[in-house]
Amino acid sequence: MIVFDNVTKNYDSSLNVLQGLNLKIKSGDFVSIIGQSGAGKSTIFHLLMGADRPSSGKITVDDIDISNLSRNKLQLYRRKIGMVWQNFKLLPKKTVFENIHFALEAVDETDTNSVRKVLDIIDQVGLQGKQDYFPAQLSGGEKQRCAIARALVHDPKLIIADEPTGNLDPKTSQEILQLLKDINDKGVTIILSTHDTHVVDNLKKRVLHLEGGVIVRDEQNASYHQ
Repeated sequence: MIVFDNVTKNYDSSLNVLQGLNLKIKSGDFVSIIGQSGAGKSTIFHLLMGADRPSSGKITVDDIDISNLSRNKLQLYRRKIGMVWQNFKLLPKKTVFENIHFALEAVDETDTNSVRKVLDIIDQVGLQGKQDYFPAQLSGGEKQRCAIARALVHDPKLIIADEPTGNLDPKTSQEILQLLKDINDKGVTIILSTHDTHVVDNLKKRVLHLEGGVIVRDEQNASYHQ
């Protein structure tokens, strides 16, 4: 599904954040990316979203070269991606329902079925009865469930989760990880970045370890430490 072919990314002549990165991720895979701050995790995410372009090399997703997409084609491509952030990025003056429905409005996908679709997603992520709550009325775990629902509502093929449990307690983190596993079991590809050893050890999925913009370990069914 995703191929990085000799991808380099630099922000000035003296700093290569990614150095000739070669990477393949299959459809339906669940990948944890680990590494210290500055290793290149966020850069990979920005490139996958089309927020940045590689300095050299090529990135393909579903056989589409996303390295040089026009603005219109980039907007269409982004509809295949759901984003989940550490700080949730919910709109504070919108309810749970409105936050999720807004993701459909933003890509002109609202129709007669959109209300039912949002309510179904709310049930799927375990927020039954909370559709009229505002973010300030939710716990941290509920906020992240809402953020995951927003990412899911337009049926993405890929979810990128950037430190999705970073602001959560261990029990709630485990619940969010289980929700992501359930989504992955339905065929959605998930790429997750984390500094939390417990998250990776509990997942026991594919682990990519980045150091200085280079993959130093790529292991299936792996723990945080080799």
